[in-house]
Amino acid sequence: IAAGARPVLNAFVEAVAKEGLSDSVTVLQTGCIGICQYEPVCEIFEGDTKTTYVKLTPEKVERIVVEHLVGKTPVTEFTIGAVK
Repeated sequence: IAAGARPVLNAFVEAVAKEGLSDSVTVLQTGCIGICQYEPVCEIFEGDTKTTYVKLTPEKVERIVVEHLVGKTPVTEFTIGAVK
């Protein structure tokens, strides 16, 4: 929350509801996962696959929800492997 995660969390809750995903997607708040330099962070779990999004802003959230959660295509430019 101190790194600006509250607006990102709120944006996820709103975007998930807007896209009608509330029955199939759960948005949870957690504590530090040990990569503080990349916060705010979001992890999306789909079966055995985990995608970690980093340095998030509320503006990035809409794209993640539409492209990844709805369209099933991760937004790779926002993932931990793409961020320098």
